[in-house]
Amino acid sequence: MTSLNEQLQKQQAVSGPAALVRKGLKRRYRAERRFRLFGMLAVALGLLFVVILFSSIASNGYTAFRQAYVRLDINLDQAKLDPDNTRDPEVLGKASYRSLVRDSLYAMFPEVTSRSDKRDLANVLSNGADYMVRRAVMEEPGLVGTRQSFWVPVDDEVDMLIKGYIDRNVAESERRVSDKVIGWVDQLQRDGHLESRFNTLFFTNGDSRDAELAGVRGALMGSMYTLIVTLLLSFPVGVATAVYLEEIAPRNRITDFIEVNINNLAAVPSIVFGLLGLAVFINFFGMPRSAPVVGGLVLTLMTLPTIIIASRAALKAVPPSIRQAALAVGASPIQTITHHVVPLALPGMLTGTIIGMAQALGETAPLLMIGMIAFIVDVPQGVTDPSTVLPVQIFLWADAPERAFVEKTSGAILVLLGFLTLMNLVAVVLRKRLETRW
Repeated sequence: MTSLNEQLQKQQAVSGPAALVRKGLKRRYRAERRFRLFGMLAVALGLLFVVILFSSIASNGYTAFRQAYVRLDINLDQAKLDPDNTRDPEVLGKASYRSLVRDSLYAMFPEVTSRSDKRDLANVLSNGADYMVRRAVMEEPGLVGTRQSFWVPVDDEVDMLIKGYIDRNVAESERRVSDKVIGWVDQLQRDGHLESRFNTLFFTNGDSRDAELAGVRGALMGSMYTLIVTLLLSFPVGVATAVYLEEIAPRNRITDFIEVNINNLAAVPSIVFGLLGLAVFINFFGMPRSAPVVGGLVLTLMTLPTIIIASRAALKAVPPSIRQAALAVGASPIQTITHHVVPLALPGMLTGTIIGMAQALGETAPLLMIGMIAFIVDVPQGVTDPSTVLPVQIFLWADAPERAFVEKTSGAILVLLGFLTLMNLVAVVLRKRLETRW
């Protein structure tokens, strides 16, 4: 009887802690499952927001890549364009092409006779139609005296009507396009004189106050020139600074002070760099406003901390055995750095640099402070020409009242996102191809 009681007590003593352990394990497993579930929900919620954002931008912007065009059979009358038959570019450039364009349009609607109706009919075409015909004649003077077909863009309101952004079913007084204009547009479509085509003007034109003529080429070239200046200045300076601080500089209060300030500069608001560029580069040194060279200098100051920090991290990732082996075979400290350490750390440096360039590409605030918000029609030809950049162009179009600029804004955002995606893809490819695993 005594031995049986002792066995029961031993079993209870063993089962008590085991039950507690099992209970604690179940509670921990439940907590882990909840944590995993919360993480999955957070990722799903983030992806949902990204999908909603990109879907909204794409739904508003994809139509910017299409434009309605009207085919006009224009008689390039020599008496009006080149009476003396000289084919002088100056004479051809000063000729009146607007009358030729409008006469061709009026010929398709002989029933339109009143002055007001003719004015409304002419407004169906874009203001740039005659300039497109002039450019074609200037490029090929032999067209003078012949009859040619030209596809010219329609006005932005007509383009919005064709794309369905203007409701035909509402009262005429509540929409921007009249019933007679709708009738003319429908007739052009029935006769095969109106088509929706790929909008090449969006990629070949600069900015314009006419939405159908506005393009992103000027902003793209301005962004490219600005990034070239930024890259040429920030990469060598950032890499040299990182190499000096990580490989050469002694550890003392001065270098500690420099490191702290570099880390602090990475957190400074970007508009502060714009104020610095306005005060120093423009007001003090007298450099041109709204120029890529000034924008590149400002963005260089802003991206240097990012490049320095990334380059120092890449240098720290190189194993000390590489340095020791190079020194052991007789290489000098500078040779060790330039021939062994820096080449091995270069993939990480390039990745950090491209990330810094992508950050600079999306900046707006510092460039607004140096005047790159100006209305620039001409495409810049160099780093000193007045220009703007894609983020600022998006900012300008977003503030425009016309409905057609809404799709232009979203289309420009898609171009900017494509540019950023390409840069990040280059960074990933460089890291994969050049990376050395230890």
